[in-house]
Amino acid sequence: MDNKDKDTSQKTGKKIFALNIISNDDKSKHKGFGAGSIDLNSMSPVIIDGNEAYIDIGAMHAKSKVEKGIKFSTNKEDVPNGRQVWIVWVAVDRTPELGQFYGGMTACEMLIDTEARRGWKILADHVNKMDYALKRKVILDGLGTEEKAALKKLLIETNEEWWEKSSDELKAALETE
Repeated sequence: MDNKDKDTSQKTGKKIFALNIISNDDKSKHKGFGAGSIDLNSMSPVIIDGNEAYIDIGAMHAKSKVEKGIKFSTNKEDVPNGRQVWIVWVAVDRTPELGQFYGGMTACEMLIDTEARRGWKILADHVNKMDYALKRKVILDGLGTEEKAALKKLLIETNEEWWEKSSDELKAALETE
């Protein structure tokens, strides 16, 4: 075996560990590390702050515009002056018949006090809701009329064709009385 076949650092001579790229290909024989991992390529986080909704990919790693520089607690009482901010996990699905469409959507609440640099959220809830969105669940409990209207507007503006192909359940969940 020559040196080009070895994955070693030039400086230390130690083996370098790298992350595997897991193929989403059904023909893949890979059954090792990462098998059964969740594919987040079809997931987008939407931030709803007041009556404004926008896509912020940073939220995938808790680094959205509103989360940066905030120290989070799991105790709501630690954030008495926090404003309500939502992360909505939006999963885009695809079928041979319909093509792409909005498949699942779940909302997670946060409280953010920008001035005090404090926030409240339950990370486990965010992770579970992300999983539910990937499984085509629609859970928008807690969203008010303004938030629903802002989210619906953003989804339609982002891709009206996907909105038209989405399920009646998803559209009904965003209806405002």
